Amino acid sequence: MVETVDIGIDEKDARAPRSQTLVRGLEILDAAADQPRTIAEIASMTGLTYSTVHRIVSVLLEQRYLKAENPREFALGPRLIELGFAAYSQTDLVRVARHWLEDLSRETRDTVHLAQLDGWEVAYLDKLRGTRPVEISSRIGGRKPVISTGVGKALMLDESQATLSRLYQRDHHLLPGDMTEADWLALMAKYRLGGYSYDLGEDEPSIRCVAAPIRDATGRIIAAISVSSTLEYMSPERMRDLVPEVQRVARAISADLGARSR
Repeated sequence: MVETVDIGIDEKDARAPRSQTLVRGLEILDAAADQPRTIAEIASMTGLTYSTVHRIVSVLLEQRYLKAENPREFALGPRLIELGFAAYSQTDLVRVARHWLEDLSRETRDTVHLAQLDGWEVAYLDKLRGTRPVEISSRIGGRKPVISTGVGKALMLDESQATLSRLYQRDHHLLPGDMTEADWLALMAKYRLGGYSYDLGEDEPSIRCVAAPIRDATGRIIAAISVSSTLEYMSPERMRDLVPEVQRVARAISADLGARSR
């Protein structure tokens, strides 16, 4: 039987600002994002009291933001899926880019990504699986480090050397052990000059990808696309051959978003 949760609000919670209660609810959702959690686990992860988590979870269950996986554990609920698909369908960038990405995936037979910058990570907005027997670990809505991904590097092509240095200092442990800061900056300078970037196995040793930036009407980089596959299908020669094709599609998406040709 599913645990019954009291939804009463004690005097302390009644005095709490509504915004604070909202933040607590969001923290609880974040805690249950990767796997089902017990109330005790959520309380430990969020720093909230057991009773506070107990009450907020009950409201989230009623509103379908959480669901009971078993009598003790709670996971993200169907309402979040509904909202996620609604947000996805309303993203102009995804809609504009979609047919170009479909064409690129069909022509290359490889996995194609669309991503945006989110802090020091990339957030995947779209993913089209190719027809090759290859599995890429990325997922729509997922995040990966900027420094170790092709789309991440493409998103950073206009950044200053100081910003790139901070990125290196922060996440250089994700790069090959012999890559110095000077090596990293020289590599990014090469990518900036060429208007593309590679993932040479920094994210996953067996995966290679070619990426290029998407720009808006102001010329600002707002997203990036990539073509990804395994070493078996991504020789250095093929990666070089893919650069102009990936750039062509990135420019076409940019033009649809109002960017001038560069």
